Amino acid sequence: MEKSKKINYIISFLLLFLIYLGMTLMIHSSIFSRYQLSVIILICINIILAVSLNITVGCLGQITIGHAGFMSVGAYTAALFSKSALVSGVPGFFLALLLGGIVAGVVGIVIGVPALRLNGDYLAIITLAFGEIIRVLIEYFDFTGGPQGLRGIPKFNNFDIIYWIMVFSVILMFSLMTSRHGRAVLAIREDEIASCASGINTTYYKTFAFTLSAIFAGIAGGIYAHNLGVLGAKQFDYNYSINILVMVVLGGMGSFTGSILAAIVLTLLPEMLREFSDYRMIVYAVILIFMMIFRPKGLLGREEFQLSLALTWCKQKLRIGGKKNGNHQ
Repeated sequence: MEKSKKINYIISFLLLFLIYLGMTLMIHSSIFSRYQLSVIILICINIILAVSLNITVGCLGQITIGHAGFMSVGAYTAALFSKSALVSGVPGFFLALLLGGIVAGVVGIVIGVPALRLNGDYLAIITLAFGEIIRVLIEYFDFTGGPQGLRGIPKFNNFDIIYWIMVFSVILMFSLMTSRHGRAVLAIREDEIASCASGINTTYYKTFAFTLSAIFAGIAGGIYAHNLGVLGAKQFDYNYSINILVMVVLGGMGSFTGSILAAIVLTLLPEMLREFSDYRMIVYAVILIFMMIFRPKGLLGREEFQLSLALTWCKQKLRIGGKKNGNHQ
């Protein structure tokens, strides 16, 4: 591993640990209310969702509008496992998330193998239909609570555990997408015909990316279910899928740090505008429209934010500024 990469990883981990310490101190000092804590946990959930969808949309280059469907599969699977009380406490929570991710991944394979034969608008329509089919099936069956929803889910909103689950989920997804498997996925995005001609198994890697995205959507759904304690099928309609897609587009398709930044902004923005409830969604929409006009590639485009590069850029600007001031004198 290059020395610069090691430095980036060390600085990034230290920054994540400092954020964790700061948030933990504020939570235990009762600076954050229960409502604010729920918003913070929702940010963690949306980060996992946005980054996982970025694998399919940004890295693979395929538009899908059914991500909330995978989230709902993971949420109901994890909730039903926890309600069975086979394993309780933190181990039960981890097992519920693992099971939710696995079931969502299996559904991802079942949907992905036939759906990924299509591209563009056709794939978007199929995944949209899949999300709606899942929602209708959830309302149909009695064991999922039917139209009344699923209640009595053991609540789990421990920020310490949820934060590190989010961190390690993002690290794992980033590591996979920067490995040789990830490079194969990126090659398919750039030119599928050339990738196939060079020996890349395009069907395998497209299904791999789609399934990986579904697994982490299922894990995010499991956290969501245990955070609320109540689930309803209408929570996972196509509007939720579009919100996640907006996060990916706003952050920059292909940029993991962009998706993280957009997830934070687009989760906080509606909450900050609650005082203007009559105009909240109008302001929210106008901000997004202006963003797409003046920055169509998203906040970071396809680039990743790196602290070392940011520091280097700042030093260069300071040097240029110093030279200009010296010349003027």
